[in-house]
Amino acid sequence: MIDVVLKKGKEKAALQRHPWIFSGAIDKVKGQPLNGEIVKVYGADKSFLAYGYYHNQSRVALRLLEWDETQEINKEWYHQRIKNAVAARAHVLSNAGTNTCRLVFSESDFLPGLIVDKYADFLSLQILSAGIENNKTDIIDILIEELNPLGIFDKSDANARTHENLEVSQGLLWGENPPEFVEVKENGVVYHINIADGQKSGFYCDQRDNREILAAYTKDKNVLDCFCYSGGFTLNSLKQGAKHLTSVDSSALAIDTLTHNLQLNGFEQERQTSIQSDVNKQLRIFKEEGTKFDVIVLDPPKYAPSRSALDRAARAYKDLNRLAMLLLESGGILATYSCSGAVDLETFKQIIAWAALDAGKEVQIIKQFHQPEDHPVRISFPEGEYLKGLLLRVL
Repeated sequence: MIDVVLKKGKEKAALQRHPWIFSGAIDKVKGQPLNGEIVKVYGADKSFLAYGYYHNQSRVALRLLEWDETQEINKEWYHQRIKNAVAARAHVLSNAGTNTCRLVFSESDFLPGLIVDKYADFLSLQILSAGIENNKTDIIDILIEELNPLGIFDKSDANARTHENLEVSQGLLWGENPPEFVEVKENGVVYHINIADGQKSGFYCDQRDNREILAAYTKDKNVLDCFCYSGGFTLNSLKQGAKHLTSVDSSALAIDTLTHNLQLNGFEQERQTSIQSDVNKQLRIFKEEGTKFDVIVLDPPKYAPSRSALDRAARAYKDLNRLAMLLLESGGILATYSCSGAVDLETFKQIIAWAALDAGKEVQIIKQFHQPEDHPVRISFPEGEYLKGLLLRVL
């Protein structure tokens, strides 16, 4: 096994169990490891730090896996890590009304670059690191043994693969191809999701808890669900007695999927209106028309994929939230989210304050939203906390 030695003073992150070592921290590589190969990482004083995946062209040159030098990183090691992650989701899946969740969450489950989502009897994989790609066959074998799915589908089409010189990959890995629509349950709501053509891994299960919390505020209310996708907030709110839902998304597939989901759950058609449109454009149309809502949900895509995009993202978040505030009845509720890891909670609060000032509104924070337990935040890896949200009363 090849040794990698860090520069003096650069071992702090590894000693604190942070899984990333950047290329600038490396002093020497004793050999020529292949990308994704497991190496031994040492401090400048020659003390062992950890085992990790090496990559000579990624800014994150080392993704640390194991801090116990006596451990051997083999198929059994991966098996135990996956088994532990699956067992940790038992509480989520013990709810008879939920059969979908994230089973493995990359660094937060000590498997850098591996994401596994369960959709009823199918699994969706995202492989985002060369190290995991090199061990894909073993990982598929382990998932089959542990979970006995009907099929395993590859959704490794994220931009993160390009940073590791990996090609986009999508298609069936094992078993049956998922049908056009897979039926799943979450919070007692039924969804038809499209694994092959849907966004990300197929469904945003990271909003499971927040959908249910927000829905409790929507009884007898007129609600606007922006970036509705397959209808998570829409369906939960209708279930809790919302008077009317207006659901907006730019994707035709999202609107079609939402229509399927409304029919599946038997909600009255007159209680919901779907609009295929750019959300910012539609919010301006509502403003021109004088349309008002009691509750608005803003769940936009990732505006800041990196810190370099933070300023541009802050402007986008501010304008979006300003427009929404202008459409609320006095005392109305705004549930607003950011899934940008580069935007921390305090920054997000400041953006909302700017939006409120520009809109001429007083705003109270009445609740903070977080990602659910199947998206754990490892204490040594705060970067895993990407989803944050605020429940606001706008006066």
